[in-house]
Amino acid sequence: MSDPSTYWLTFTNAALGVVVLVCCIAVAIGVIQEIVAKRKKVSAMSKLDREVNDLVNSYQDGHAFHLPELGMTMADGGEDIGKKEK
Repeated sequence: MSDPSTYWLTFTNAALGVVVLVCCIAVAIGVIQEIVAKRKKVSAMSKLDREVNDLVNSYQDGHAFHLPELGMTMADGGEDIGKKEK
């Protein structure tokens, strides 16, 4: 190591090694953040799916439900339950 060119070569190699190590750590942190974000998204969507499923199941039929102020309503118009005579 008494040769100055050897000193600079060793110093440059060490500096490049540190740069590569920092880059690898940065990539690892990015990958971990993406994995955590995807897991949170899947968890949130799973919760949303359960809520939507509960909402649909609460209506027993997807096309008809009872609203007291409107009577029986149906998405496709349905058939009359009975005609009121005047």
